[in-house]
Amino acid sequence: MTEVALPKKTPVRAAVAAWIGTTLEYYDFAVYGTSSALVLNVLFFSPKLPEGISVLLSLITFAVGYAVRPLGSLILGPMGDRFGRKFVMMITLFGIGGCTFLIGCLPTYAQIGSLAPILLVLIRVIQGLCLSGEQPSAITMSLEHASERRRGFITSFTTLGASTGTLLTLLLFIPIAAMPSQQLLTWGWRLPFWFSAIVVVVAYLIRRHVQEPPEFVETKLAKVNVAPLSHVLRFHWRAVLRIVFCALIAGTSYMMQTFSVAFGTVGYKLDKPTMLLTTTVSAVIALAVTPLAGFLVDKIGRKAMFLSATVGVGITMAPYLWSITTGNWALIFLFGIINYSLFYSMVNASWPSFFAEMFPGRLRVSGLALGTQIGFAISGVIGPVLATALAGSDLKGWVGPSMVALGFMVFAGASALTAKETGKYTLKELDEVQQSEREKDVVTAAIALPSQTTMHGLAAKPGTGK
Repeated sequence: MTEVALPKKTPVRAAVAAWIGTTLEYYDFAVYGTSSALVLNVLFFSPKLPEGISVLLSLITFAVGYAVRPLGSLILGPMGDRFGRKFVMMITLFGIGGCTFLIGCLPTYAQIGSLAPILLVLIRVIQGLCLSGEQPSAITMSLEHASERRRGFITSFTTLGASTGTLLTLLLFIPIAAMPSQQLLTWGWRLPFWFSAIVVVVAYLIRRHVQEPPEFVETKLAKVNVAPLSHVLRFHWRAVLRIVFCALIAGTSYMMQTFSVAFGTVGYKLDKPTMLLTTTVSAVIALAVTPLAGFLVDKIGRKAMFLSATVGVGITMAPYLWSITTGNWALIFLFGIINYSLFYSMVNASWPSFFAEMFPGRLRVSGLALGTQIGFAISGVIGPVLATALAGSDLKGWVGPSMVALGFMVFAGASALTAKETGKYTLKELDEVQQSEREKDVVTAAIALPSQTTMHGLAAKPGTGK
């Protein structure tokens, strides 16, 4: 029997490919979220509505993109395990970028009336479906290309895209937000959406050269005849549920980057460019903190890092929101940096390897996609929308939104306590550790099934004389 040569691991190339894709994902997230707080509430809804209500409606359209993510995970997750991690990464790249560009082309409420928010929601739905497969595939790709001692570090570059995408957005929005109102509301707001086309081209040029990881190729050669999604739900539903609750901590990030901007600029009339500069500085610092935290993830463990970071980010949201009510820029910058640059960077560095290693390789994208996208959908809807509602119609209350962040912290931290520490195992060992004996038996039978079916078919074939 001829042996098939497996592709070599290329951790750097895989990390860069994952990073650039997540940069686009978070660029979309930050562009839309920031636009929701600054201009979309004015451009796509009736001017007769109170300002707080129009902000709330624009954030609801933002949340729609997250609400449909679980549906997308049911489609793209199994595709990643069946057809390849790279296959899904290319689909999501063009889907996310194309939708972001189209939003910049939409007519406004003043031009077509109520059809404007309808078209906006429709594009967000399509975009949300694509978003559901990007990070799970990218994380799995980088995890399986990484050396055994650097899995936490290499996968942290996937979520480093969160800071890069946010930074790109804010660097564009700071001068755009400072435009005269007439220019901003006519054509200026469209520029950040159109800029996504450049990110898509760069990401494509990088991703086209990345090969599927050797572990995936080896799994495909084994020809395990099982449906990834059904196996995840049958044997790994506890891990999926654990990730759903752990992923709720992402709600604090959505609050930081969307709700807090509206809270400061609408509720307390703070200067828009300076308010955006707060998150810009936080994102710049996070670029250095995230890979450093990823390095430490391989040293101290995924679970310990995730737990400590979750507690930190939940607790520090309250002083950050309070500082906005004081109008003291020194305090706003200080607590914003502590909350996002330090603690949320630690969350971002630890969760990719922590979550992905809860599943065996042949189910990794399906399980990771389902758990994270349900959790992100819940937190993406609840975080900005509930925080905005609890802040009141004048967007001045900070205690209610702070309680939302603490709630995310409690659910995520309690769920993380139930997880194993997986950093001490190799990927081969994880395939054993994360499977029950019953599942192993089912997989063994599924591997043997194709050859048995073929033999049976030959035996039963009429006219063979055998």
